[in-house]
Amino acid sequence: MLRAGKCAVLGAAVASMAVTAGAQSRRPMTIDDMMALKNVGGPAISPNGSLVVYTVSAWEHPNANPAKGDTARGDKHEVRSHLWLVPADGSRPARQITFSDRGESQPQWSPDGSAIAFLSARGTASADEQPRREIYLLRLDGGEAEKITEAKEGVTGFRWSPDGSRIAFLSVDSLPKTTEAARKRRDDPQVYEGDFRLSHVWVVDAGTKKERELVHTTEFSVRGAPDWSPDGKRIAYVTTPTTLLRDERRNAFVVDASTGAAERIDGGADVQGTPLWSPDGRSLAFTTLRQTHPMVPDSMPFREIQNAHLVLYDVATKRPRDVSAGFDNSPGALTWTSDGKSLYFTAGDRVYSSVFRFDIASGKYTQLTQREIVRGLSFDKNGNRVAMVIDSPMSAGDLYSSDATFASPRKLTNANPQLAGFALGESEVVTWKSSDGQQVEGVLLKPVGYRTGQRYPLLVDIHGGPTGAHNIGFKASWGSPGQFWAGQGWAVLYPNPRGSTGYGEKFMRGNVPDWGGGDYRDIMTGVDAMIARGVADGDKLAVSGWSYGGYMTSWVVTQTNRFKAAMEGAGLTDLVSMYGTTDIPGYIASFFHGVPNKETLEFYRQRSAITFVDNVTTPLLILHGGNDQRVPIGQPMEYFRALKDRGKTVQLVFYPREGHGFSEYYHQMDKIRREFDWINRYTLGAAKSVSSR
Repeated sequence: MLRAGKCAVLGAAVASMAVTAGAQSRRPMTIDDMMALKNVGGPAISPNGSLVVYTVSAWEHPNANPAKGDTARGDKHEVRSHLWLVPADGSRPARQITFSDRGESQPQWSPDGSAIAFLSARGTASADEQPRREIYLLRLDGGEAEKITEAKEGVTGFRWSPDGSRIAFLSVDSLPKTTEAARKRRDDPQVYEGDFRLSHVWVVDAGTKKERELVHTTEFSVRGAPDWSPDGKRIAYVTTPTTLLRDERRNAFVVDASTGAAERIDGGADVQGTPLWSPDGRSLAFTTLRQTHPMVPDSMPFREIQNAHLVLYDVATKRPRDVSAGFDNSPGALTWTSDGKSLYFTAGDRVYSSVFRFDIASGKYTQLTQREIVRGLSFDKNGNRVAMVIDSPMSAGDLYSSDATFASPRKLTNANPQLAGFALGESEVVTWKSSDGQQVEGVLLKPVGYRTGQRYPLLVDIHGGPTGAHNIGFKASWGSPGQFWAGQGWAVLYPNPRGSTGYGEKFMRGNVPDWGGGDYRDIMTGVDAMIARGVADGDKLAVSGWSYGGYMTSWVVTQTNRFKAAMEGAGLTDLVSMYGTTDIPGYIASFFHGVPNKETLEFYRQRSAITFVDNVTTPLLILHGGNDQRVPIGQPMEYFRALKDRGKTVQLVFYPREGHGFSEYYHQMDKIRREFDWINRYTLGAAKSVSSR
């Protein structure tokens, strides 16, 4: 784990010595090694602070045949999570407590700490459908997990009432029997941007298991888990008029848990997440996003490229108070302190994710962690202890516990002990000045066995978004396989050009309206900086990216021939057709002065890679999900055809069933292997394919 101050320096020094001393006994990570990693998440500390339940997710291979030596390559591969339990003081090792075939998720302690509720899809699958996720209850004094709900369409989120007698949950509306029958016989025409399956709040009695729908309406769908008032009489929740991803409209409500009478909360702007009750029930805390763009004809606003604001809502006077002054980022994962005097939250902090506290009386924000990647805060009832997951540059995330100062977190798990046997590349935060003097930051992952003064081939990995950011976490996944590249002798640069989050609102808006302008120059000056440092070989450069990173990759190869090879993943190349086909057109419009029309059309075209396709000389690999609705498949097809018809070196690979990201085992493996083979071949002249092992 990367620690603040002297600990960070000491940790880096120890890691460096370890790599050097153990280079002969350790081996680089393979693709199989990355696919075998376990991921820790969902921590929930018990009310008394003594135990932590959490999830561990990994690929499972139920059809593998050990008798034939086939332990990891069965014909069925699914990511599943299971629940684990560990003492918060680390006095005993963690142990797995659930083992169902389809896994478990979202653990929550009962208010008295005697039981854990979770979601799981159990039972036998029929010819028509799989079992739905329901709420189960596992009592710590023994026995099998007990199913609490019988929601026909399953449960998506839930929350205990303060006294533990009831659970509020969300479930999607069931289809009429006639519609179900029609769909089964494939009489199923779909109205584009219609036929919404709305979600509503239900309440189940934990003892009798009797369920009732609290509010039913065709006017909105409820998002996220609801939140109970401290006296258990009211429930807060947030809604959206449709289930369209691009629908940014949000409203919040408080409903009477007995009568179902609901009242809208006026937060002064669109409420972004479930309002959270203060311990005394007098206030609600939430974040909002102000809409400054006019509504387009279908009544949906463009996406706002700005920070979310922290708001406190006085329940008695019904007045919101924006308290975001002094904090130049978007707060996330709000949690009240037990005395109601402060709020904890996490937020992007350059290449880290830090914990902050907001003091309500003074209006002051205090940063509690430094140079850490923290997620999933969970406090005990008295606010004395907190559980969390901390990621590091040299290891996948593990579970930690701490007191409320976050001064000395205690590591509770070692989910991936096999990492001790791998030779890993070291990560370093690097900065440089762009062509206009703008300070830019990124992460440099050095090759295994890096030697100062020796130059290495450099891969530039561009993040998605553009309102996203690279962090300094462990790079060993299908979407960010940097440790595999490091083991093959490559350096990898992860730039955070203007438009990235975690650097304040002005920087985040730095590419509005300037895709392919300042952001492109930020990336290229980063490449120059790595060459000037003596790390990168200027004759052995490659570039890749996914989503907006795919856009930028397709753009980069039209603007420069410095890169020997490139991989464009899920990339948008024609911004005009992208606007008309993507499921988030308002997001694109936010960066380009509105919808494509006679005033803006030329600007869309001038920032589209396909307009400059004649300039491309870099061999380009294009990878795309066959069912991608975010960046529809016409985007790579247009670009491929334009390149192919001009005699350019290009290959387009579609992955059936995949959306904007990849969820299938062999597709993830193929993406890593195919990208490396292509880039290695055209950058280094190495025609030999790398195996997964």
